[in-house]
Amino acid sequence: MSDPVGRDRLTRWRLVLGKGAGLDPPPGGDGTGEGSGSGQGIGPGEGPGEGPGPDDGDDGAPRLSADDRRRDEALSQLYDAPRSGGLGASAPRVARWLGDVRTYFPTSVVQVLQHDAMDRLGLHQLLLEPEMMEAVQPDVHLVSTLVGLNGVIPPHSRETARAVVRTVTAELEERLRQKTVQAVTGALDRAARSRRPKPADINWPATVTANLKHWLPEHRTVVPERLVGHARRARSLERHVILCLDQSGSMAESVVYSSVFGAVLASLRSLSTSIVAFDTAVVDLSDLAEDPVDVLFGVQLGGGTDINKALAYCQSLVRAPEDTVLVLVSDLLEGGIADDMVRRARDLVAAGVTVVALLALSDSGAPAHDADHAAALAEVGVPAFACTPDLFPDLMAAAIERRDLTAFAATHDLPTAAPGRQ
Repeated sequence: MSDPVGRDRLTRWRLVLGKGAGLDPPPGGDGTGEGSGSGQGIGPGEGPGEGPGPDDGDDGAPRLSADDRRRDEALSQLYDAPRSGGLGASAPRVARWLGDVRTYFPTSVVQVLQHDAMDRLGLHQLLLEPEMMEAVQPDVHLVSTLVGLNGVIPPHSRETARAVVRTVTAELEERLRQKTVQAVTGALDRAARSRRPKPADINWPATVTANLKHWLPEHRTVVPERLVGHARRARSLERHVILCLDQSGSMAESVVYSSVFGAVLASLRSLSTSIVAFDTAVVDLSDLAEDPVDVLFGVQLGGGTDINKALAYCQSLVRAPEDTVLVLVSDLLEGGIADDMVRRARDLVAAGVTVVALLALSDSGAPAHDADHAAALAEVGVPAFACTPDLFPDLMAAAIERRDLTAFAATHDLPTAAPGRQ
C-alpha cells in the first residue's frame, strides 16, 4: 500500500492531466469496473465503472474512487472528446453533463467548466451572431442547455438567450394551453357537485343512477329524492397545485415543460399555483409562475438532490389538504435521507393531499430513476410514472377530481412502480 499522502497527490495529478498522463494502472484486472463513457462530445456514454477495487495498482498507479471516476468522465467529455455542437440530438447529454459537474465539482470549478463548454458548444457564437441564431431551430433541448449554462452566459448575450427561451416556451404554451385549460376547468366543474343544483345544472344520468332505489314500477318512473348536478363555480380559489421540480441534469427537459404548465395553471382564477425548485436547497418561484422564462432562469442552484427537504417545504404550503394537488417531478435519486422522504410523503397522503411522482414530464420517456424509491412511494399511496406533455392535462384533471391515479396510468399504458419496501 503506498503512502496515503502520495497516493492523494497522484490522484489529483491524474484528474488534472487526464487519461493520457501515464498514471493509469495497466488495462485488465484493475478492479475499477468495466464501464466508461463512450459518448462523442459533451455528455455521458455508458457511465464510469462502478466496481470496487484497491487503492493502488500493482505498479503503484492510483485508482480512482467512484466519485473521482465520475469527475474524470465529466472532464474527459469536455476536454478529451472532439469539439462538436451540442445543439441537436446531443443536447440531452449536455443537460446530464451539466448536472454532473454541478454535483461533483465545487462552484469555482463548475464556472470554469461551464465557460469552456460555452466555447466548445459554439454557444458564444450562437448568442452573439444573429445569422447563427437564424440557422438554428430552437427547441426544448436548446432551451435546456441555455438554462443549464445560465450562470456563465455573458451579460451582453442574456437578452438573446432569453429571446430563444421565450420563443420555445411561447410555442409550447400555444400548443398545450387550450387542452390544459379545458381539462382543468372541466374537472373543477365536475368536482363542484351540488345536491341542490339549478335546473340547468342538473346531471340527469347521474341523478337517475343515484335514485334507482326509488324506482316505482307501477308508474314506470324514478322519484328523485336527491338531485345531482354541477354547481356554478364561484370566483374563489378551489384547488392549490404545487409543482415541485427536481433540478438534476436528467430532469432538464421536464423542468422546461413544467415551467410552461405552471404558467398556464397560474393563469386560471380557480387555482392557486406554487412552483418549487430544488436540488440540495429549495427555492420558491411561485411569484414568477406566470412567466415560464423567469422560472427557467431562476432554477439553477447547484448539484445534488434533497427530495425530503423539498417535500418538507411543500408540506408547509398546504392549507387545505383535500384541495391540494402536489406533483413531484423527479427521478427520485434522493441524496438526502430516503426513509424520511417516504415518511413525509406518507404524511401528506394521510392528511388528504393528492400526491403523484412524475419520473419525467417530457417526450423522451422515463430517465434512469431509483426504482426502490419509486416502489416505496407507491407503497404509501404515491404513484410514480413518466408522463408526456400531451397527457399531463388529463392527469391534472384526474388529480383534481381525486380519481385513482394508478388506474389512470394503467388506462394510458403508463408503467407504474409496483409497491415494495417502505
